[in-house]
Formats: sequence, structure tokens, C-alpha cells
Amino acid sequence: MNRPEPVYDLILAPLTLSLILGSLGVVLLTNIIYSALSLGLVLVCISLFYILLNADFVAAAQILIYIGAVNILIVFAVMLMNNPKYPNSAPPWTVGDSITSIVCTSLFCSLITIIMNISWFGISLTQKSDQILERDLTNNVQRIGTHLSTDFFLPFELISIILLVALIGAITIARREETI
Repeated sequence: MNRPEPVYDLILAPLTLSLILGSLGVVLLTNIIYSALSLGLVLVCISLFYILLNADFVAAAQILIYIGAVNILIVFAVMLMNNPKYPNSAPPWTVGDSITSIVCTSLFCSLITIIMNISWFGISLTQKSDQILERDLTNNVQRIGTHLSTDFFLPFELISIILLVALIGAITIARREETI
């Protein structure tokens, strides 16, 4: 589905602002529940970016897998971890915090430098007719389904088992700390 250019301008700015504020909320909020909910906002914004890029299947997969499974798993694990041993005050600044800060700042600066040096004018969106786009989307979904049920069947099932083990592990750790 081709969207007119003014729609991009109206949607892109608030979506980008929501993404930045949500990611800052993930990092800066001290309440871990609010941080996990901010992660959900970030994942929703990313799926809306996929919709703007005409990748509707990837957007649906983003919502189903990351928001519907992973983020809910994180929220449940955090809620089950009622751990009063962590103090309300932040621990003192450590050497590891300094190293992490330096690495993250240098990575951020290098990414900004790369983004500023890219010629964005050479990138153009191609206009396709709706019939060709619908056929391509159907072929892509069929190709993804075929790969998931043949080539990537074992990794796909292993990921679901790993998520199940993580949930059971979070419940076990939460129950063990309640009895101690």
C-alpha cells in the first residue's frame, strides 16, 4: 500500500519523539515496571516504523513476538521478583560504570558521525502498483513461512523452549527467594 508523502511527515515526527522518549524511559526510569512498559512503547514505535516502510508482516511479527511474548514475559518476571534486598538508593559509581559509559558514548558518537556522512539524497522510494505490491507481499509471506517450517524449524522451536525455560526460571528464582 503506497502512502502519500504528507502522511509520512505528519506521522514521522511524533513517532520518532515517542521512540526517543520511550528509549530514554527504559534507561533512566528507576522503577523497573515503568522501564519494562517503556520498552513496550519502544517496540510499538518500531512496529509502526515497519508499517511506514510497507513491511506489514514484519510489523505484525514484531507486535506478536516482541510485545506479545517477550515484553509480557519481562513484565511477569519483574512482577514475580518481589525482591526487597535491593536498596532504594543507587550504588556508588564504579569502574565498570565508567567503562560502560565510555563505550556507549563512543558508540553513540560513531553512529552519529556515520549517519551525518551518509548521502540520504541517493535513497529513493520506488512506487509500485498495488497489484504488484500485493503479489510481492504474498510471495514474501509464503517464503518466510516456508523457511520457518523447513530450514529454520529447529531454531524456531529452540527459541520457544528457551522462552519457556526463562519463564520457569524466573518463577523458580522468585519462589526460592520468598522461602529464604
